[in-house]
Amino acid sequence: MNKGNGFWAKLYVVLCFAFFYLPIGVTIFFSFNSSKSLSHFTGFSMRWYEALLKNNDIVQAVYVSVTIAVIATIVSTILGTITAIGLSSTGRVLKDAILTMNDIPILNPDIVTAISWMLLFSSLGFSKGYWTMLLAHIGFCTPFVITSVYPKVRSLDPNLANAAMDLGATPFQAMIKVILPAIKTGIYAGVLLSFTMSFDDFVISYFVTGNGVKNISIIVYNMTKRINPIINALSTIVILVIVVILIVVFATPRIRAKKAAAERKMEKELEEEGALPPSGGVKKHRRLGAGFVIALLGVVLVAGSYSAAKKSASAAGKKQQLRVYNAGEYIDMDLLGRFEEEYGCTVVYETFDSNEMLYTKLLAGDQYDILIPSDYMIERLIKEDYLQPIDWSLISNKDSLNPDVMDKEYDPGNVYSVPYFYGSVGILYDKTLVDKADLSEGWNILMDQKYKGNLYMYDSERDSFMVALKALGYSMNTTDEDQIRQAYDWLIRQRKTMKPIYAGDDVIDNMVSGNKAMAVVYSGDGALIMSENENMDFFEPEQGTNIWYDAMVITKDCQNTELAHDFIDFMLQQDVGEQNTEYIGYTSPVTGVYKKMSQTMFKGIDAYQPRSGYAKDEVFRYQTQDVKKLYAQLWTKVKAQ
Repeated sequence: MNKGNGFWAKLYVVLCFAFFYLPIGVTIFFSFNSSKSLSHFTGFSMRWYEALLKNNDIVQAVYVSVTIAVIATIVSTILGTITAIGLSSTGRVLKDAILTMNDIPILNPDIVTAISWMLLFSSLGFSKGYWTMLLAHIGFCTPFVITSVYPKVRSLDPNLANAAMDLGATPFQAMIKVILPAIKTGIYAGVLLSFTMSFDDFVISYFVTGNGVKNISIIVYNMTKRINPIINALSTIVILVIVVILIVVFATPRIRAKKAAAERKMEKELEEEGALPPSGGVKKHRRLGAGFVIALLGVVLVAGSYSAAKKSASAAGKKQQLRVYNAGEYIDMDLLGRFEEEYGCTVVYETFDSNEMLYTKLLAGDQYDILIPSDYMIERLIKEDYLQPIDWSLISNKDSLNPDVMDKEYDPGNVYSVPYFYGSVGILYDKTLVDKADLSEGWNILMDQKYKGNLYMYDSERDSFMVALKALGYSMNTTDEDQIRQAYDWLIRQRKTMKPIYAGDDVIDNMVSGNKAMAVVYSGDGALIMSENENMDFFEPEQGTNIWYDAMVITKDCQNTELAHDFIDFMLQQDVGEQNTEYIGYTSPVTGVYKKMSQTMFKGIDAYQPRSGYAKDEVFRYQTQDVKKLYAQLWTKVKAQ
């Protein structure tokens, strides 16, 4: 019976560890994949590690993450420990009030804390970047240190410090030699918690950073927008570093204990032989404490950070600077380096994950020169007077633009915008699994029971409601509440009967691997998938679809209007457009690039050629707050099913 229980206990432990570490194992395994696929291993290769080492953005992000985590840990540990010790001699009412206030940032959702810090820095007029991220990290780490240290302080005899001072110690010596050693386990816990919280933070860092400063979390998040196996290589290196640190942390005490035991044994033998005086007769030199080493490291890192920031500011002062705000993984980064070299300038490049995030940052006072938002957001920015008109006389490549992408509803006459990429939303399907005759159902094929549990919906409020509205024969820009609620009912029925999986950019790799029969995708993603998997095809339903446009605009706060126009003109060059399209996969508005890609990389791929002039196709328009609120409420209910 005991043997049986032991077997099941061991099996349980094995399964638990497999559950915890299998994702890590998969990440490490695919970091050596020779292809881009994140799910099919095609051969051993070190190409992604080579690409990682050549990626300056990632190297800089590692530096930012490590230095901020170390400095924030040191400062928050000092502040938290002093506060915890001070609370021990504070009146009960004040103590309870402070501890309650300390719990608020811990219990607060990260997004609330992030927005609070962002608004604080904006109201104070701080330029967002390295130092704002550092201050925010110190701010949210310190409460965790107080929570870790205070219970240890509370468990001490309140007369301990007084006894030390009665024996001749100064207050400072009493704290250093008596109090701190007694609460060191709480301090260590606070140090580890602070470093972990800071090093892996994303949400707060994302909101408080600026001027191109990114940590590892932000870089990885941006990479997830497209298939980018460099993530696996980066994750593997981080995992290995953590494993090495853990081995050192756990092995060092044992090595020291064995060494101390050997030294004691040797001393005892020497004492017995009379070669040494009795124990205590010889004073041992004190080693540098871990705290001193950490403090020294902190000083070095602060000095290095200050030097780097000063050097960066000096370089920026000598060169023109252009601040570009774009969606994540939406440009070939090599093009930025080429532009900097050709125009003798510095590009401060930041990314957003949605048009709404872009608007939030602008609303908070962040300043940029060039934005690359989508159609409906451009319409909103025009109405709210955030943009300045384009001086088309400065755009030498304007004649290369495809007339079909110009003069759209969101910006009649292209007064404020220059097209960047465009495309449509359609259904990608596996020709070996989907009957072509079923495509006549249009969007309603997503309700066909033959494909139950075998489809992906795009995890987007507006695009999902667009599918439902078009399937019902309505405009995707309707403001009629009854029609919107009918679309909501359609989505609810689909969730209950078809069991779709709502996916984001991870749909690319899943469909390349052929994991489902169908997926609602953007045309550019469809083109990329079809170029990797010959079994896939793409169609735009006859009920109509969303034709989307992303465009480059110049803000009213632009510090260098001429350089901003140079950047826009640069992106319209034939060779630049080709390189960017090969990297992104979406349809270029540059006629020459479009034609060449249609005959080379995307030859025969319908998804690269969104239809034009179809009456039932629409462009998303700006929504009023009431309509936006209704959609948001109903979408929340859909996702909650």
